[in-house]
Amino acid sequence: MQPAGRRIGILFALFFGLLAVAGVRAGYLATVRSSQLKHQAKVQQSAVETIPARRGTIVDDRGTELAVSEPAADVSATPYLVKDPVKAAQRLAPFLDVPEDQIVKDLARRDTGFVYLQRKVRADKAQSISDLKIAGIDETQTTSRTYPRDWLASQVLGTVGTDGSGLSGLEYTYNRDLRGSDGERKTVRDAIGQPIDVQDVKLAQPGQTLQLSLDAAIQDKAEAVLTQVGATYKPKRATAIVMNPRTGALLAVANWPRVDANDVQGAPATAREDMAVGYTYEPGSTFKAVTVAGALQDNVVTPDTSFGLPPCLQVADRTICDAESRPAETLTVAQILAQSSNVGADTIGMKEGADKFSQWVTRFGYGRPTGVDLPGEERGIVLARDHYSGSSMGNLPIGQGISVTPMQMAAAYAAIANGGRIPVPHIVSRVGPRRVRVPAPRRVISSETALQLRTMLEGVFAPGGTASEVSIPGYKLAGKTGTANKVDPATGQYSKSEYVASFVGFAPALHPKLETMVVVDEPQGAIYGGQVAAPAFGQIMAFALPYMKIPPG
Repeated sequence: MQPAGRRIGILFALFFGLLAVAGVRAGYLATVRSSQLKHQAKVQQSAVETIPARRGTIVDDRGTELAVSEPAADVSATPYLVKDPVKAAQRLAPFLDVPEDQIVKDLARRDTGFVYLQRKVRADKAQSISDLKIAGIDETQTTSRTYPRDWLASQVLGTVGTDGSGLSGLEYTYNRDLRGSDGERKTVRDAIGQPIDVQDVKLAQPGQTLQLSLDAAIQDKAEAVLTQVGATYKPKRATAIVMNPRTGALLAVANWPRVDANDVQGAPATAREDMAVGYTYEPGSTFKAVTVAGALQDNVVTPDTSFGLPPCLQVADRTICDAESRPAETLTVAQILAQSSNVGADTIGMKEGADKFSQWVTRFGYGRPTGVDLPGEERGIVLARDHYSGSSMGNLPIGQGISVTPMQMAAAYAAIANGGRIPVPHIVSRVGPRRVRVPAPRRVISSETALQLRTMLEGVFAPGGTASEVSIPGYKLAGKTGTANKVDPATGQYSKSEYVASFVGFAPALHPKLETMVVVDEPQGAIYGGQVAAPAFGQIMAFALPYMKIPPG
């Protein structure tokens, strides 16, 4: 064969061999790997994505928006489709809160076919990214949870995770109602990943609006007052509760330190907790009203019953004295309550007897949750009657040896203000169009006993009372101070330097329409409830009473 013919033969054989290999390869792909390749092609060309529902808005009693959802997008990348990661990162960086070098790293990855560049990008920035038309860069529609009032009621409102689910506060408790129902969208893409057909398979259903009994103006005032308390006395933390004592509707649940709801991660963990329901403490003298209430209701004493009181009282191995030393004197029950006499309160408690006293503690709701619709409510700690020691009736009647929450104490005083019936505290009024049903108030003491207590608690603001320096022109006030030693965990004994100062009261005194509870944990410089918490009570009430158009009385 001539050289030219030989070369043609070799080329023909080579071509035939390559054709045979291609045929075998095609057969292999068409049979053995057919299903796998079809699945990959389907995945690359079309996909069904979840369209998150717009989360419901949370508003206050007057419709002020406290939590809203705004359009946003999750910006992601398919790295192998991005031709020039460095150039793409330069174009994307102005619209993302991510360092440019980090974007380059994400776009240059070859170990994955998908990577988030940033979640919850504001809608206008996401649109700017879309307008860049960078191959391999995608924007997935979503929403971003924002809090228009920033710091207001942040511990109450709570937080939402990147997946759109509530993580804490009301966002968590009412997540099912707020979240709504997600939709589905089918997208068909071309060979370079650009969408060529988009269809909404299932429409997203928005979440329901949550309307609260909380009033933004009263909440803001309560938080401002606590901020002043924080600046003056530098406590660990503080809380204030403002309630309608007739219905249990919460008008404010304030906590200090304040937390920016739009930057919760920037606050310490303790500040994120709702102290009103999650903090337990020994109530001290605010508990004396419960001691007196039981004795009045059982006809053991009257407001005018008088007792000759020694300077100190020995109860088993405990010596009980008043906060300020005094000689032996005679005080009525009303004076004992107004002057917050420890010796007097113990004398009344022992006259009542341990069995009946224990029953009244339970009847007022201590040792169990109030039922408030806020997450994280503690039960408190109540000593069972069969665990009383010889000194228990020296501790318990004056609010030592029992642990309560601010919400429990506010509910107990609401019973005194509400004619003897204890309401269930609540903060959610409506879920969508549906009004939330609240259990009827529970009878604890008679209306006559409640009236006697309200009258006696007016004496706390009279000369000689523990809050005599607090007043609001035109309004008669009633309430009780509390100053309690904290237990030192290192020694198991009461600390001589760490205290909880508190005050709870209502107005107008005889026909109450508004109640406020203030608790300050470990104030510095001053420790007494009358010095630290009572003035805060007065400032909040001085704003809220006229604001709510409650007439003087």
